[in-house]
Amino acid sequence: MAIITLTTDLGSKDFYQAALKGSILTIMPNANIVDITHNVPSFNISYAAFVLKNAFPYFPKGTVHLIGIDSVFSEHTRYIALKYNDHYFVGADNGIFSLLFDGKPDELVELNIMQDLKYLHFPLVDIFVKAAIHLAKGGKLKEIGLPTGNVEERSLLNPVLEPDMIRGSVIYIDNFCNVITNITKELFTKVQRNRDFTLYFRKSETISQLSWHYNEVPEGEKLCLFGISNHLEIAINKGKASGLLGLHLNDIVRVEFHSQA
Repeated sequence: MAIITLTTDLGSKDFYQAALKGSILTIMPNANIVDITHNVPSFNISYAAFVLKNAFPYFPKGTVHLIGIDSVFSEHTRYIALKYNDHYFVGADNGIFSLLFDGKPDELVELNIMQDLKYLHFPLVDIFVKAAIHLAKGGKLKEIGLPTGNVEERSLLNPVLEPDMIRGSVIYIDNFCNVITNITKELFTKVQRNRDFTLYFRKSETISQLSWHYNEVPEGEKLCLFGISNHLEIAINKGKASGLLGLHLNDIVRVEFHSQA
């Protein structure tokens, strides 16, 4: 039985998450439901895309990923389902898919599943669930929608590049309070060209050495490394970097590379 993953901004305080899972189990009692996260900040598409992009490749091919971010009814928003790298995705065409993938979908349809009026304000438990279950059972995309063109485009704030500097920003803070920036390992290596560097953040904080592991420095000391997401992270060994260093989403970080003598 295929897996259905859930990535939403529903949180865990209210009944919405339970209603979503109940809707799946009502139609498919033996569904294999996996929570990726329900703690995406409300309507934060880029945050959700970062989490799901780093999670979905670890799932088996054929997994169905249901995305409930900014998915309330709107006459201007399409609901779509698509196939990408042998995974299936269901969600609102609000820009998240352009942030989620590095290429174009292999197949894409606009869902034409009839909306149940009693769920008009909560299509997540109606249209999205029906589409996800259809795909989890081996159904074809063309059976639940009409082929359509490209997904809606949404762009992220990219790092600013100079010959001897990268100016980036904080895009994610994980549960350990590690601070993740939009500077990728590929970009860092390209600009660095084997030179020494200094990472600047806040007013007076600096780091001048990359670590391979979080525990390469003494407990309580700060470090930077490329984590599992291949993005530059600022962390504290056994500490909470975001709070202790005063770093928050969208804060600016700067990497300066030093010319060799």
